[in-house]
Amino acid sequence: MKNLFLGTAALALTASFAMADTVRLGTEGAYPPYNFINDAGEVDGFERELGDELCARAELTCEWVTNEWDSIIPNLLSGNYDTIIAGMSITDEREEVVDFTQGYTRPSPSAYAAMADGVDLKGGVIAAQATTIQSSHVAETGATLVEFPTPDETVAAVSAGEADAVLADKDFLIPIVDSTELKFVGEDVFLGGGIGMAFRESDAELRGKFDAAIASMKADGSLNALLAKWEIEGQF
Repeated sequence: MKNLFLGTAALALTASFAMADTVRLGTEGAYPPYNFINDAGEVDGFERELGDELCARAELTCEWVTNEWDSIIPNLLSGNYDTIIAGMSITDEREEVVDFTQGYTRPSPSAYAAMADGVDLKGGVIAAQATTIQSSHVAETGATLVEFPTPDETVAAVSAGEADAVLADKDFLIPIVDSTELKFVGEDVFLGGGIGMAFRESDAELRGKFDAAIASMKADGSLNALLAKWEIEGQF
């Protein structure tokens, strides 16, 4: 699903996880159905359920931390939390600075949504969330890219006529298209290598615990059941 690494690679990796400590799970809290803040002010969504189950299987005590998307990797590297579980697509660029678990989804489609058919997706103005694989793809197509800090702002730009279309994860756009005047246009686009949890390169042991927990959920079918519950494509 989402999204490219921003360009702040060379932070000092001074924070290292101690296995006796509480594991802090970093997420955005603004990308339903993967993660969002519910009416009680708590992290909710597919990744909340997934993260809690993975922590239980790995026999780890965990707590949730929210962070804005555009600084989510730098704040992992600086030690503000121990892992990212935030709809983050596995990409070669990100793997230069963080280590990923295996994917807990297969690569799922991104899609364009617009107010009307006939939008020029190659030469028009396309909105995308900043530092995502979608924004990188738009830049490569030759269209005029307009970036916004949050996914909701990309949709608002199209509704307000500031952009011709938005490119985002289809899972994110489906409920919006179902409830607004926006419609899907063009072909689906498959980007990235699936979604995984990201860790500091120094935390191989912790990453291994979560990797094993993901593998166990794949093996017993519970991961596919959770993906189906949240109507997320990319099942195994």
